[in-house]
Amino acid sequence: MKPSSTGSGAPAEHPSLAGSDLFLAYDRSTVVHGASLDLVAGRVTALIGPNGSGKSTLLRSLARLHRPTSGTVSLPDAPDALALKPKDFARQVTLLSQSRPTPNGVTVRDIVGYGRHPYQARYRRTDADGPRAVAHAMEVTGVTGMADRGVDELSGGELQRVWLATCLAQDTGVLLLDEPTTYLDLRYQVEILDLVRDLADDHGVAVGVVLHDLNQAAAVADHVVLLRSGVVQASGSPVDVLTADLLSETYGLRIDVSVDPATDLVRTEPVGRHTTRRTQPA
Repeated sequence: MKPSSTGSGAPAEHPSLAGSDLFLAYDRSTVVHGASLDLVAGRVTALIGPNGSGKSTLLRSLARLHRPTSGTVSLPDAPDALALKPKDFARQVTLLSQSRPTPNGVTVRDIVGYGRHPYQARYRRTDADGPRAVAHAMEVTGVTGMADRGVDELSGGELQRVWLATCLAQDTGVLLLDEPTTYLDLRYQVEILDLVRDLADDHGVAVGVVLHDLNQAAAVADHVVLLRSGVVQASGSPVDVLTADLLSETYGLRIDVSVDPATDLVRTEPVGRHTTRRTQPA
């Protein structure tokens, strides 16, 4: 996590990450069709859409974990980011994926230290900035007090924060998050999203995050990309993308949309058969 020079979340020196006209496939079946996405320093971009719409596949392609059949992934200093050496890419972009194995007999400090792998030579572990980066990542995510605990002793919410600290210790300008609030209780969901917002606002990190909860996307994101069946349906500010017509068509059910007068945030409400229950006569 590279600190902002101004604290405003908008310094130009932070790298951004762009995917242009990406076609992505599994075997011979194309699942993402010509998607373009630009992650900007100091901005949170949320990818939303139904299951199977290609959100996670698109995010993984930006992390170079799913090679496109056509299209480009680029960084400001690398028009073809797919050609970079793995460690060079990992010094600029990090991904918090959905599935991570939890090792036994390893402390929180050790796990967070794994984030320093791009800075360590193959046969020696010299990393002068490592201790500072690890300590700062643990402080920012609130896990310093559990540094010596085994990760197999942690709750799901605690472990998610530790994995996020591992990403921050990697000290990149681009952070990709694949459904970071899944399986977390309400408190930890709010804490993770607050931290994501802090990373963009206070440290100028370019964040791309896959979310299923539309209200979470409205609350945390500056920019929203709506996908359906691997095609970008809309891209823009939450108020422009999270409209009743667009969401209802994309998700295949009625979704009411309003703006909270207290916060000016978009609020969405899926309408099912029992959303408004009839009052039974006494």
